[in-house]
Amino acid sequence: MDLTNELNCVVTQSVQVSPIMKIIRVMPQGWQFPPFEAGQFVALGLPPSYARCSESTEEHAEPKPDRLIKRAYSISSSSNEEVIEFYITLVHSGQLTPRIFDLKIGDKIWMGKKAVGMFTLDQIDKETNIVLVATGTGVAPYMSMLRSNALKRKGKIIVIHGAANSWDLGYSSELRLLANMFENFSYYPTITEPGNEPSGWAGDTRYIEEIWESGVAKEKWGFAPSPENTHVFLCGNPRMVDSMKKLLAVDGFKVHKKKEPGHIHAEEF
Repeated sequence: MDLTNELNCVVTQSVQVSPIMKIIRVMPQGWQFPPFEAGQFVALGLPPSYARCSESTEEHAEPKPDRLIKRAYSISSSSNEEVIEFYITLVHSGQLTPRIFDLKIGDKIWMGKKAVGMFTLDQIDKETNIVLVATGTGVAPYMSMLRSNALKRKGKIIVIHGAANSWDLGYSSELRLLANMFENFSYYPTITEPGNEPSGWAGDTRYIEEIWESGVAKEKWGFAPSPENTHVFLCGNPRMVDSMKKLLAVDGFKVHKKKEPGHIHAEEF
């Protein structure tokens, strides 16, 4: 079976951000990706016959030879673009990411025909403040939000982004630029392995939970975030997401559910 016939997009850009992180942009061929809400995700797929990158290790499981390997990824591009962007972490023993990391510009890839997910800002009042917390590639949906309409909101926005090393803080240059351009936007990066930095690191080295407990949002905004004035988004490492939920619960924040609206929105990897 020739699965390459199912590949409906072409890679237009492939940027190695760090040894384990890559930004790729894909363009549909012969069809148009429908409108989506910033923060949503879509599936990408490749045939098992595609080569895996040289950094990969033995696959944790053998893929089925007669079907595409598919996984869901958050979109990082604006909801107004034709080309769809993704920020992806290499899973060395994984089935799909080692194949994605081996792709070159012009190579074909499969993408789902529709974005899905409820990790969006569209139901939140524009006066409400927003805290966007991420580890690693969890910043991807926030980039889509910021590149779309989030910065037109009247409420304040802060991105708190944690990673092991500074080179794993994808989009940090763009986020710093936005923080200089927009009064209502703040960016707070932190790394946990400063000893690896060739030129040193002058920023924070605490875990996200410690930074939150220290009152970083109050320091940036001049007032404390509360369930009455703020919604919090959590994306990335499940341990961070769980511990942040517990910290936020102490201040009265509740997890948002379809039938029980709350103030905490979570997307776990």
